[in-house]
Amino acid sequence: MPRPFFLFAPGAGAPSSHPWMQNWKNRLQTLGDVETFDYFYTREGRKRPDPLPQLIAAHRQALADALKSTSATRFDPGTDSPRRIILIGKSMGGRIGCHIALEESVDGLVCLGYPLCAMGDQTKLRDEVLRRLRTPILFVQGTRDSFCPLELLERVRGEMSAPNFLHVVEGGDHSLGVPKRELTAARQTQEEIDQQILEAIARFISNL
Repeated sequence: MPRPFFLFAPGAGAPSSHPWMQNWKNRLQTLGDVETFDYFYTREGRKRPDPLPQLIAAHRQALADALKSTSATRFDPGTDSPRRIILIGKSMGGRIGCHIALEESVDGLVCLGYPLCAMGDQTKLRDEVLRRLRTPILFVQGTRDSFCPLELLERVRGEMSAPNFLHVVEGGDHSLGVPKRELTAARQTQEEIDQQILEAIARFISNL
């Protein structure tokens, strides 16, 4: 089976060159081929994200460009086997990936900290796109993430049509980081937490 291809989208507040993104790109490269990109507003030096249609357009263009490249061709030239195309994103990047999956043919979605509550407001849920999905999706969520309380996500997951899975990071924040005191108490390191996340992603892909 050819290595999967990941199109890795950043969150709203940092570019693809951010150390968090680069660290995760390096981890994902142990599973498959990875390309990152930036949305239009980031490339233009603006801090405020573009409206949703422009974010979707930038994400779709990045996917189209990637699929034209050798590393992300739909079929492996050596075996003629299909390559799995995975949209993965941090926060906003994962949410926009969900919108792309409604219109483009991709094999799976991975959301690293899905921003279910707009600005952390539990009365403003970004759940409509999740309910419309048919593409399998893996949520990776921290228990301290105010943008996605797990009880709200569980309710939405129960009403979704798409196959959906959840990997919980105990003590994790919106960037999946765990406080040092909790790591010490659990006799774990952040590296071990991240490795567990990577293994969950690998299992998700292997079951597609």
